[in-house]
Amino acid sequence: MNEYDVVVVGAGPGGYVCAIRASQNGLKTAIVDKQWLGGVCLNVGCIPSKALLKNAELAHTLRERAAEFGISFDNLRLDYGEAVKRSRQVSTHLTRGVAFLMKKNNIDVYMGSAKLASVSQVDVTDAEGATQSLKAKNIVIATGASSFTPPAWNLDGKKVLSYYEAILQETLPQSVVIIGAGAIGVEFSTIWSSYGTKVTLVEMLPQVLPLADEEVSAELTKAYRKRGIDVLTSHKVESVEVTGAGVKVTVSSEEGQKVIEAEQALVAIGFRPNSANFGLQEVGVKLDAKGNVEVDERMATNVPEIWAIGDVTGKMLLAHVASIQGILCADVMASKDAQPINYQMIPNVTFSQPQVASFGMTEAQAKAAGYEVKIGRFPFSANGKALGLGEPYGFAKIISDAKYGEILGAHLIGPEASELLPEITLAQRMEMTAHEIAKNIHTHPTLSEVLMEAAEGVDGKSIQI
Repeated sequence: MNEYDVVVVGAGPGGYVCAIRASQNGLKTAIVDKQWLGGVCLNVGCIPSKALLKNAELAHTLRERAAEFGISFDNLRLDYGEAVKRSRQVSTHLTRGVAFLMKKNNIDVYMGSAKLASVSQVDVTDAEGATQSLKAKNIVIATGASSFTPPAWNLDGKKVLSYYEAILQETLPQSVVIIGAGAIGVEFSTIWSSYGTKVTLVEMLPQVLPLADEEVSAELTKAYRKRGIDVLTSHKVESVEVTGAGVKVTVSSEEGQKVIEAEQALVAIGFRPNSANFGLQEVGVKLDAKGNVEVDERMATNVPEIWAIGDVTGKMLLAHVASIQGILCADVMASKDAQPINYQMIPNVTFSQPQVASFGMTEAQAKAAGYEVKIGRFPFSANGKALGLGEPYGFAKIISDAKYGEILGAHLIGPEASELLPEITLAQRMEMTAHEIAKNIHTHPTLSEVLMEAAEGVDGKSIQI
């Protein structure tokens, strides 16, 4: 039996990062995964989807905006299958990189299904059915989560899809109903509509991106309708029926019921933790009512020397959250100082077009919490770089406490919003105020000037509007 200080179960962005930091901390480490290094994110999630979104950006520009940029051509041909193949190449490149990192950091990799035989033993069964046992002083559960589809909706992977089938299929649907307007739903709305697919986006709650600031959601809805996407908020899906030609999706709202027919339906309504069949409950690990592994601020479960990180904890289902949890956990196991994670201030990005990026409280949440707030808001339409890029859409919004100047949150929608947000999250972490962001000299012309102007706007001193 091979013995380790740490055995990590799951090689996604939480697991492999945790393994690397544990090894860096001098702990003998192994990692186990039944399918692939890099997890869902690198293989069939955030990485290949960003490659597809780049292709979609080009497709949308050529199909809808070529004349605006002085471009003309005959017989435009867009090969969606080639776009998918490119996304697979990007994914493969990065997963090979993870394999290199495991080797570089002297981490033993075991491919197979893992199960806890005890609080200090993990059994790994490979594809041929052979089992070997790993003895561990610490076990980290990083098994992630899986998409959820009501059984009655008949997920067949052909006409009714999850994100997994959607991201791998090389054929472009002519029409699609996307159920759920969270990150996955709106990103696939961007991708497919850019190629001319007729997209209907259905959301049960009153706004797309239900957790986003209301103004941001309203702006994204406006942009999507302009792109020809039929956005149906406050609509509940009653049934999904597979037909010979595709699907019939019955939805209801205050106005009554209607049936939407399309070639495919993509179900993107949520995830559930991968916590079953790993032997967790058998060794006494406590799960909540939804099956999430319960952890404290150190990522420790109720069982000593068993830890959990990432989506399986149900904290925030984001790759970078899993990674920072993994680093925190590895440092705690090595008895190093580690600061608890402030989940309220975690950055969150949706790579729609336009992009949405946010952290902290929304305006409504800040007021509900009793803060007197000051709001700084600046539109990309007044930014020279955005105009030059042909993307003068959206705005930056900074929410500040009126009494002390503390940054409570920020919400952006517009070009490269994902790349702009870290300036504000860093400022908040360093306990800076919007006034100090405003005094930081920003290069002209850049998109980042929007942040400077929004920060000035907190005190009503924006220059360009």
